[in-house]
Amino acid sequence: MNGIVEELLRLAEVYFLPWGPAGLFVVSFIEAIFFPVPPDVLLIPLVILDPKNGLLYGVIATVSSVAGAVVGYYVGLKGGRPALRRLIGESSLNRVDSFYQRYGVMAVGLAALTPIPFKVFTVTAGIFRLRDLRGFIVASLIGRAARFIPEAALLMIYGRAILDYLVSQFELFTILLGAIFIAVYGLYRYFSRRRVRAPRPPPQQLLP
Repeated sequence: MNGIVEELLRLAEVYFLPWGPAGLFVVSFIEAIFFPVPPDVLLIPLVILDPKNGLLYGVIATVSSVAGAVVGYYVGLKGGRPALRRLIGESSLNRVDSFYQRYGVMAVGLAALTPIPFKVFTVTAGIFRLRDLRGFIVASLIGRAARFIPEAALLMIYGRAILDYLVSQFELFTILLGAIFIAVYGLYRYFSRRRVRAPRPPPQQLLP
């Protein structure tokens, strides 16, 4: 595991690190649309080499990734649905569309904080015209922040000493965070429905 981590850091230092924070912004932005390299590959060496700005790098990765997610949504919205209709047919498309309207925000949030390719969910959210765009943005922000900012904070405090542990336990961390996200999202949906269903008081009549 240590050899793999060191090789990833070496490649990041050669190809991405010279770009600094601007490179992190670009990589995080385009990764949410099409780029195959996750922001962590650049975020980790930046924080290790410049720990005093670690939280800033975590925030940059989060904000730029969410901005890229919005662009990915509109890419799918404008160009993806006709091609997908030809590929899977109208009836299948409608079934998946119905599923996405119900669970799409939760799926986006989970993809934002797990190793699942985030771009797949940002683009398909646009393809299926996910109506809750505000929920899409909030879920993306929570998921990306829950992934990048704690990662940066731990690297700030412990440096390379914790890197192998983070890599080896990454799946466990994301499962725990995913469970927390599902619980929070479930409570949000529950109280949102209660607020919508709550009877409104009758309007007060003006005295003659």
